[in-house]
Amino acid sequence: MNPMDLRGLVPAPVTAFTSDGEVDHAANADLARWLVSVDGVKGLVCLGHAGEGTYLTAEEQVALIRTLVEAVGDRVPIIAGITGEGTKTAALEARRAADAGAVGVLVYPSHGWLRFGFQPGAPQERYRAIHEESGLQCILFQYPDVTKATYDLSTQLEIAAQPGVVATKNGVRNMRRWDTEIPVLRQNFPDLQILTCHDEYLLHTMFDIDGALVGYGGLAPEPLVELIAAGKAQDYARAREIHDRLLPVTKAVYHRGSHMEGTVALKIGLRARGILKDATVRQPLQPLGESAVAEVESALQQAELI
Repeated sequence: MNPMDLRGLVPAPVTAFTSDGEVDHAANADLARWLVSVDGVKGLVCLGHAGEGTYLTAEEQVALIRTLVEAVGDRVPIIAGITGEGTKTAALEARRAADAGAVGVLVYPSHGWLRFGFQPGAPQERYRAIHEESGLQCILFQYPDVTKATYDLSTQLEIAAQPGVVATKNGVRNMRRWDTEIPVLRQNFPDLQILTCHDEYLLHTMFDIDGALVGYGGLAPEPLVELIAAGKAQDYARAREIHDRLLPVTKAVYHRGSHMEGTVALKIGLRARGILKDATVRQPLQPLGESAVAEVESALQQAELI
């Protein structure tokens, strides 16, 4: 197995819909081609939260993966979010993704764990079953510390040791844990690629990572590639400059009443940038009002993205 090289920006783009709510395959292909045209983009993750993956049918999920694979060819790997609740259903979901041409999977925790927590060993078994069933490379997804689906360090280490696990997407949003756990992961698994997914806290994690796997990358790939480069160069002044230029966009997209509203704002932003023609979302997401549209457009202007 040749591990995916994710040492750069890995956007998790939105899923484009037509005005009547159907998956717009032409628009999704155009979005993918635009993203991979940016130097420094190393992969695309579909079917995650930003991509409304859990709102698509299984047939729609497979068709979207095929569309993206066809659109980007062998330029970057297509990585599918795996969100099936049970271990068997998640493994079969990964098999469908592999058959559709995906190279890797971002493995979400079973969503029941968000409320009730997980039994020791259950996450490890989830990754084992997914890799064995599909043969796909896996990204360990570390959920925020405020949820019961966040993995303790020993669980992370055991998952990272399993065959097929090539990276971790860390969104713990607890800097104490970040500062103490990331060095241990690096020491034990030097080849494990560390990817931040702290869309709204990127500056604070930018100096410890190999790359960023973020929905934000689907809207502002150009400055985020620059931010990653500044972080790797340990150039705080340059990183801070980029962060501050993007801060109005960060606030307009992610500093909202619900983090899920970020998906809606991302689509509004892509429409404002001329990348998407339509900002339609699927329920339970709801459209944002005209004031939010004006806010997003103003923020993009301040960041010199439109």
